[in-house]
Amino acid sequence: MKKSVIALLGWCVVGVKFALAVALPAELADFDAYVARVQKEFNVPGIAVGIVKDGEVVLVKGYGVREMGKPEFVNEHTLFAIASNTKAFTSASLAILMDEKKLKWSDRVVDRLPWFQMSDAFVTREMTIQDLLVHRSGLALGAGDLLFWPATTYTTREVAERLRYVPLSTSFRSAYAYDNILYAVAGLTIEQVSGKTWSEFVRERIFGPVGMKETKTNCSELKPGDNVAIGHALFDFKDLKPVPAMAWDNNSAAGGIYSSVHDMTKWLNVQLAGGKLADGKALFSEARQKEMWSVVTPMPISQPSVAALVQTKPNFLGYGHGWILSDYRGKKLVSHTGGWPGQVSKVTLIPELKLGVVVLTNQEVGAAFQAVSWRVLDAFLGATPTDWVAAYVEYLKKSGGDADENWAKHVAARDAQSRPSLALAKYAGIYRDVWYGDVELSEKDGKLVMQFSKTEQLLGDLEHWQHNTFIVRWRDRSLNADAFVTFALTPDGAVESAKMEAVSPLTDFSFDFHDLKLQRLEK
Repeated sequence: MKKSVIALLGWCVVGVKFALAVALPAELADFDAYVARVQKEFNVPGIAVGIVKDGEVVLVKGYGVREMGKPEFVNEHTLFAIASNTKAFTSASLAILMDEKKLKWSDRVVDRLPWFQMSDAFVTREMTIQDLLVHRSGLALGAGDLLFWPATTYTTREVAERLRYVPLSTSFRSAYAYDNILYAVAGLTIEQVSGKTWSEFVRERIFGPVGMKETKTNCSELKPGDNVAIGHALFDFKDLKPVPAMAWDNNSAAGGIYSSVHDMTKWLNVQLAGGKLADGKALFSEARQKEMWSVVTPMPISQPSVAALVQTKPNFLGYGHGWILSDYRGKKLVSHTGGWPGQVSKVTLIPELKLGVVVLTNQEVGAAFQAVSWRVLDAFLGATPTDWVAAYVEYLKKSGGDADENWAKHVAARDAQSRPSLALAKYAGIYRDVWYGDVELSEKDGKLVMQFSKTEQLLGDLEHWQHNTFIVRWRDRSLNADAFVTFALTPDGAVESAKMEAVSPLTDFSFDFHDLKLQRLEK
């Protein structure tokens, strides 16, 4: 997540609702002030928080504004991008079909989608429906994300078909590496089995029965005047500004949903009730939920870099079906986070306590939802209070310091007096990656300009760095994804290929430039 450096003042609290059956713990008596502190410290214009306990909605509340500089407040009905918290809805959709005996986790993908193909024949043949959800396919972290992030013109089917060209980085089922692209395949599987698009199925079979009347399957369903939060990003990692909404129609199953805390608390209560709806009917069976909440792929456990965060280090950590499974203070946690341009969120459940927390924000700083979530969990667990705000302030300072150190190493290694081997025009041309497609380099007004053919936002200007390496500076400065571009020459001095890698370690992993192998096409 990205480091915040601008202080925003004048936060407002609106949209409050308390249930009578369950009260907030006394430890949360100052919760409003605490969230206001989180907003100010981490520069978050708007936050929405929902808490459920023992089947009741304890709190749904909005804080701050939907867009900085504008008067519209966040309330419990404000829609936010929940991003990868969508994955649990895709998993639940498959579970519903399994309860209807139309599908099994062990079904092979090729038996449902005969055209499906990975880059390895064995993986293609053995990939199951379960494998689509649990991040152990052999793909690298975020592999293939550039096919749909930022928004591209590929269709969902085209995204999935291009998987056959995306290289694997580990052997099948041997290691955890988070991906989004296989959820696109899961969405197409739902379509093939049910006869409905992923969006239609989720609206009819989940949103309707649960009562999530405000929730949308994608940004493209939003209308002018809707009560929706605008995302905010630190342009160039420093200047906080609104960012335009991004429609992600070609992989909605991985992260497309927009929802409110009003609706999300209903979803949390269904989860905590073992799949039962408010009327007692089953959305999905307890057996399916047990499967979704069981570890399939172990995840590595890292040592927190800040002392105060050591207590969040789990004893076990793994991925189930659209959920992360871990523990905290002796209790099992079921959780997930979501990241979207300008918006990040977190859902956390403690099944044993019938406790659920959802935090939606309109700024790209995960420290905010973490500080709020841990505070709520501690209050209901009766734990000794921790200053989570201070802990995450320290964490962000360290992360920013590490990024600065990384940049300093690049500067120290640079030969600033070097010049490109060729005239700029010699680097221009069409470069093709087998899985992404074409990237065009053109010379304009004495500069090289890069344009990804399927991604309008990936338009940038190249600055010479050293020798045959340049840095592409994207014109959309909210991306925070500038990248080194290094050209390889033939023995005769012609440009043969190019490779890319993000300049900053803070760049989102979905900018998987390093996986591109750009071959220059002959003119």
